Amino acid sequence: MPIVVNSNASATAASFNLSHANDALRKSLERLSSGKRINSAADDAGGLAVAYKLDSRINRTNALIQNSQNALSFLQVQDSALSTVGSIVDRMAELRTMAQDITKNTGDIENYSKEFIELQDQLSQIRNEKFNGISLFASTNSTASGGLLKDTNGTHIDEQGNSLTNINNFSRTLTTHPSADSDLGSVSINVINFQFMLSIGTLASGATDVDLGNVNGAQSAGNGIGANELIDDILEVSISQFIEVIGRVADMRAENGAEQNRVLNTISLLQSNVINLESAHGRIMDTDVAAESTRFARHNILVQASASMTAQANQLSSVALALIG
Repeated sequence: MPIVVNSNASATAASFNLSHANDALRKSLERLSSGKRINSAADDAGGLAVAYKLDSRINRTNALIQNSQNALSFLQVQDSALSTVGSIVDRMAELRTMAQDITKNTGDIENYSKEFIELQDQLSQIRNEKFNGISLFASTNSTASGGLLKDTNGTHIDEQGNSLTNINNFSRTLTTHPSADSDLGSVSINVINFQFMLSIGTLASGATDVDLGNVNGAQSAGNGIGANELIDDILEVSISQFIEVIGRVADMRAENGAEQNRVLNTISLLQSNVINLESAHGRIMDTDVAAESTRFARHNILVQASASMTAQANQLSSVALALIG
């Protein structure tokens, strides 16, 4: 091979090798310092696209878990209110039973009626209970708004096994699928029709469409309804009517419990999905530290060797000086 001065192919090749080794070392340092295998789209365009979509789905699924936990809290607060309603109606039935005692005089019965009126007033207040500004209960005259509160016709089986039709059922839909498609995943959260639950029908004095507590304010004085628009005499309501109300309260609590269990199972499923999605995301994006540290050591040696050989190659042309001198 001739000795020349104007060109040094060996030095050029060595410098290119040094540059490539240095780039690989920098890339390895970046992966080890960031913990990510993909730090830019150029590292793995297809992998980055898949990981980006997985990350978005993980974030949406975490948001769904939060929504489901809030729905569970809504149902728990609703159940607490229903528990109080059940206790009140049970006490009313107890008062009504004591009022038919043959040893009770008119004054005794009036005292029972006083407590009965106070309990009705308490039921009327419970109707207005809310969770974060959202009503726990509805009444027959409630209206659906913005698609949030749904109103559908349903049926109810009473304590005698009779089917009651055209009952206003109110609900809110909890979406449980990351696509926001309710057909792929949703839970119907019951907004209990408080008026229907406490309805007793006709009083002994003739008033019709009566409920305990005058839930929607439609009752007017007369035929057993007092000036305060509440039933003023406990004897106006039969024990069988109280039993029917107690049965409806029990049904509503059972439905509430079923919905709580479904929401809990939904949360469990979503949490499992997040774990699996994060695992898939990690396999694409995360650095294998053991493998990358091995590459780092190799690239580090190559950089040092390339630098040394580049220096040696740069000295090859100096042989020409010795010949000239």
